Amino acid sequence: MQTKTKQVNTLLDALPYIKQFSNQVFVIKYGGSAQINPELKDKVAQDILLMYLVGIKPVVVHGGGNKISSMLDRLQLGTEFIDGLRVTDESVMEIVEMVLSGTINKEITALLNHHGAKAIGISGKDASFIKAKPINYDRYGLVGKITDIDASVVKNLIAEKFIPVIAPIGGDDSLNHPGYNINADLAASKIAASIGAKKIIFMTDTSGVLDKDMNCISTLLEDEINLLKENETIKGGMIPKVDACLEAVNHGVEKAHIIDGRIEHSLLLEIFTSEGIGTVIKKQV
Repeated sequence: MQTKTKQVNTLLDALPYIKQFSNQVFVIKYGGSAQINPELKDKVAQDILLMYLVGIKPVVVHGGGNKISSMLDRLQLGTEFIDGLRVTDESVMEIVEMVLSGTINKEITALLNHHGAKAIGISGKDASFIKAKPINYDRYGLVGKITDIDASVVKNLIAEKFIPVIAPIGGDDSLNHPGYNINADLAASKIAASIGAKKIIFMTDTSGVLDKDMNCISTLLEDEINLLKENETIKGGMIPKVDACLEAVNHGVEKAHIIDGRIEHSLLLEIFTSEGIGTVIKKQV
């Protein structure tokens, strides 16, 4: 009986958040261990389905760097990184699109549908949804910077009760252009801003933004982030994550969250509990 009472109390604790977030769009940047570990993948699908069933409108944006590197190695094409960006010529771009738009995108879509959601996979090339241009073609090749997003593509899918699952591939106006490889974090933030999302949630392999003592910082503003960058508390791979968060909140998204995707049901714990489990980044007032 005590167990049942605890379960009811848990549901009641979540009720205010369910009411608050009903009919709101949440963008989930899906990556890290949560995208690789079979058990975690299943838990994430359950979380997204529950969000969907209580009235939240999830949009999933995914990366897939590890699988891309693995496939390039298998094909003996190799891979080169400059400034943390994968140098992408046409042969590499072909593999990037095959892995992101094909293997990973369809795997996520199928998993969500298996659990009872209504998911549909797209890339930025579909309906010319994402347009891009090279960041620096001579240096990085077909690594792209987003120039335009047709928000109506995603909004129409949401209106039809779909969960869009988006591969970060950008298109070009040129005929037969191979497309652009776009950083998934920045793609997620741009998409979130363009469609008027209430939240964007980055699933990572860390508990959030950590202080010097390796404790998770619960809330951050832009000024605080800049100070933490200056003293190198925020460094390495966390820099593009917080930059993507700031990109989103400075363009209309209410809150950005960085959470530990290695924790089972991390999405539900962050969204439907008062304590949360990660770092929340808000717009500077």
